[in-house]
Amino acid sequence: MSDLILSTATRFLMPLFLTFAVFLLLRGHNEPGGGFIAGLVAAAGFALYSLAYSPGRMLQLLRVGPRTLIGWGLLLAAVSGLPALAAGTPFLTALWAKLHIPGLVNLKVGTPLIFDVGVFLTVVGVVLTVVVALQEEED
Repeated sequence: MSDLILSTATRFLMPLFLTFAVFLLLRGHNEPGGGFIAGLVAAAGFALYSLAYSPGRMLQLLRVGPRTLIGWGLLLAAVSGLPALAAGTPFLTALWAKLHIPGLVNLKVGTPLIFDVGVFLTVVGVVLTVVVALQEEED
């Protein structure tokens, strides 16, 4: 009975976890939040899915291995500092640009968002690597 309740709850909670993680990620470069906490929230959603179904099904849903996420996240976080060096400022200095598409969008985007996405991917990868290892050890 608990498996039925857990799997049913997971189907409703997983999209909420991921939506909230995206909100935290996008909010973080201007206000509290960001890549780390968003990564923890997203990883919690995937961990819940892994507990409700199986680590294998969670990895199928993820479509990318957790260690691959770690690598891409670290690369993205490191690369986010290169535009500052190219501009003649210290590494990881925040640079901002306005993205304006008439009638569609008017955003201020910058290198802190790129860094936060890298941190997000790294945190999700690390947490899911641990979750999968612990669940496989249990079997």
